[in-house]
Amino acid sequence: MAKIRVGRCWAIALALFGMLAIAAIACSEEPEQPSSPQHNELTIYSGRGESLVGPLIERFEEVTGIAVRVRYAGTAELASAILEEGDRSRADVFYSQDAGALTALAESGVLNQLPDDVVTGVPEELADASGRWVATSGRARVLVVSTERVPDPPDSIFDLVDEEWRGRIGWAPTNASFQAFITAMRQIHGEDATENWLRGMLANDVVEYPKNSPIVQAVGDGEIDIGLVNHYYLHRFIADDPDFPAFNHFTDAGAAGGLVNIAGVAVLKASRNSENALRFVRFLLSEEGQTYFSDQTSEYPLTSEVDVPANLVPLADLDPPSLALTSLSDLEGTLELLRDVGALP
Repeated sequence: MAKIRVGRCWAIALALFGMLAIAAIACSEEPEQPSSPQHNELTIYSGRGESLVGPLIERFEEVTGIAVRVRYAGTAELASAILEEGDRSRADVFYSQDAGALTALAESGVLNQLPDDVVTGVPEELADASGRWVATSGRARVLVVSTERVPDPPDSIFDLVDEEWRGRIGWAPTNASFQAFITAMRQIHGEDATENWLRGMLANDVVEYPKNSPIVQAVGDGEIDIGLVNHYYLHRFIADDPDFPAFNHFTDAGAAGGLVNIAGVAVLKASRNSENALRFVRFLLSEEGQTYFSDQTSEYPLTSEVDVPANLVPLADLDPPSLALTSLSDLEGTLELLRDVGALP
């Protein structure tokens, strides 16, 4: 499996929502010119990390004999690259870390419609209404909490601005999942409440990390006591060390802190290998693919063929906000807010 690594570029993230001229200045690399169709090839632009999905993509290669090239980068960066490249894009598949970027691309008209049987294989609320993308796995927002230092964790993310938590909380504002969470907060609680919470967290000396895994490690090491993460990261640590001193705490039933988001996939209209792209989508939703998410990444499988693992709280027992995932597409507004308050440079 060939891999292309690309650094994060915030100007390109803004380009996702139309500021392509700025992105072109910020990132001087010319998009690669497409090759002619190769029936035994597939190119994936993956906003999901290689450590999470690399083994699954390699398994797809093994099962199908299709040679896969993967470009790993931030979800927003790749989505904006797809927009910039247009019909010249090498990408056949966009594998996204969240629903917002998928929705933005769907609205831009660059995604193919998926067959009905693919979209109807997951719950209705976890696929695009027009069939342009489909969820492949689910994850819940949680607080990862020290078992040794926090006997009584807060029941709401809004309590984290209290003085008792000064310097004890970690977050990752550059992470796509965190940004989707802030977008949900803006939708549910309003712009003013979200801005006040962000400013309160910064004033309370919140500690910044580059992504979720270092937050969980920092809780285990005693650097911080609570972190804002997705649920499955802790399970990866516990798999290596059953005595890892932390637990997942679910908060804010029906509100932004209880957000359940998805990873999802789409096929590009520009694809030169659309049949192979659709085979990859079906593979992610197959029993083998869904079992991988359940057993290897501790995410929520989304088809009826695979049960939720025993170590996860069933989705039916969670109370996420009644928020359409398609409403999470306003990343531009979230990035602007994060910059305004000083959470991003």
